Amino acid sequence: MLFNATQHKIVLKRVRIAQTFWQKFKGLMGEQRERFDYALVFVLGRESRAGASIHMLFVQFPIDVAFLNAKKQVVDLVENLQPWTLNCTPKKPAAFVVELPAGTIEEKGLKKGDAVEWKRTSGTRVCKCFLFLSQV
Repeated sequence: MLFNATQHKIVLKRVRIAQTFWQKFKGLMGEQRERFDYALVFVLGRESRAGASIHMLFVQFPIDVAFLNAKKQVVDLVENLQPWTLNCTPKKPAAFVVELPAGTIEEKGLKKGDAVEWKRTSGTRVCKCFLFLSQV
């Protein structure tokens, strides 16, 4: 579950974690729009602008993106990022990238500065610790 702790509301019920090289490499490439009803959280390893950059190559539908710092606070938001976009870099360094179905940011009222938490859909561990302490 992806939860906005600042606003005390659920953003999405399902979460997938992209932590390994292969999971990060694949991302949403080849995913079908109808099946993308979850938050895809990329665990980056450290805060960075360049390291948090994403692309939309081989992604066939628009998405929303939330960039989070190591404290899991939203530092940048991008709505309706279009397929085949070559580069999307956050305005501030991020340690996590959360890809969301298009329209989620507006629908759920996600804002810069909001604190976000998640629990892996297939697991039971709540991810509240800093990235360098966590093996989510």
